[in-house]
Amino acid sequence: MSTPSAAQVLGRVTLVTGKEEFLSERTVHAVRAAVRAYDAESEVSDASASDLTLATLGEMAAPSLFSSVRCVVVRALESLPDESVDGLLDYCASPVEDVALVLVHGGGQKGSGVLAKLRKLPGVTEARSEELKPSELPGFVANEARSQGGRIDQPAAAALIEAVGHDLRSLAAAAHQLVSDVAGAIGVEDVKRYFGGRAEAKSFAVADAAFSGRRQAALEELRWAIDGGTPAVLVTSAFAGSARGLARLSGASRGARDADLARDVGVPPWKLRTLRDQLRGWTPGTLGDAIRAVAQADADIKGAASDASYTLERLVLTITGLRSR
Repeated sequence: MSTPSAAQVLGRVTLVTGKEEFLSERTVHAVRAAVRAYDAESEVSDASASDLTLATLGEMAAPSLFSSVRCVVVRALESLPDESVDGLLDYCASPVEDVALVLVHGGGQKGSGVLAKLRKLPGVTEARSEELKPSELPGFVANEARSQGGRIDQPAAAALIEAVGHDLRSLAAAAHQLVSDVAGAIGVEDVKRYFGGRAEAKSFAVADAAFSGRRQAALEELRWAIDGGTPAVLVTSAFAGSARGLARLSGASRGARDADLARDVGVPPWKLRTLRDQLRGWTPGTLGDAIRAVAQADADIKGAASDASYTLERLVLTITGLRSR
């Protein structure tokens, strides 16, 4: 989503729906940026729908001593308590003029009744964040390069997807890195130089080794990745993609055909064998611990951790330790 104007978000409600967290978060950031561009002193508040009451919504939307312009983000709309539905709908029917309200729904059927009512309101604009099909990924990569002022041809986009994987955050970061480092149009050779070969150890190779419990191999691949200049965010994104894939496979129907299963899990069919091998060493409990460890490492990296290498090494040790249980 490109950055909207203040007029498009202030005094209105932006409804973000869909399972693709990266695209949802990008929409939230775009709305925040629009509000901050309009008023640098504007305030931003962030809350979970499970804690939302008419009183707390009123407090978040009320002007402060410093600014009347506010951006209010309410996440996990599917967890909105029943007793708060009417109050939220009343607010959305007549939003406060100087407030940009963002409601984030994680997808699925839960809370669909509230979504249906919100979509009928004139002051609500919906931004869908649906998961992309594999066939849509080259277009996504091309758009990411274009948004940074660069160009990438179709074969190069395909090579980047093969090297980095299907995680959108990883693809976006890789495309941005290529645009910043490559003069002119990005070709296959540029992708190979930055993301191919052992000296440029791929981030997903680190994640695959770690989730397979191969500690020494994962540490070795990580060292090659760090020495080759692979951004730390690519590594944590690869770990997040592996964790999501394992979680989805764990909850998938056992009788489904591989093609259907791959689509449900969100990976190419050839990746299923790797995930099945990895999943044998995980339980729902240890997988939950792994997801939390990845989220913490990702937050540390994005919070400008003083030593990104240490954070990544600790993540490898944590994941392989959980797998060895």
